[in-house]
Amino acid sequence: MGKKHQKQTKQPQQQEFIFQKKNYTFMFIGVAFIALGFILMSGGGSDDPNVFNDAIYNFRRIRLAPTLVLIGLGIEIYAIMLNPHKKKD
Repeated sequence: MGKKHQKQTKQPQQQEFIFQKKNYTFMFIGVAFIALGFILMSGGGSDDPNVFNDAIYNFRRIRLAPTLVLIGLGIEIYAIMLNPHKKKD
């Protein structure tokens, strides 16, 4: 006796993006932190190349700006690793 063949219908798969709105929100925040860090790092030079300006070594350029860039990179890593499909128990 023959096996009963079930008719298999192929449904078109709906393509889903890897990242969702929550991921992109965190990515935008991370890019904003990185951009702010680079903006704070800029400047501090002297118009005359023979004159040294100590303003290049102030707190904003040496501590604050690189810290903001690193925080932004951390936020970017979090945004990439975030799984918006994970259900809360």
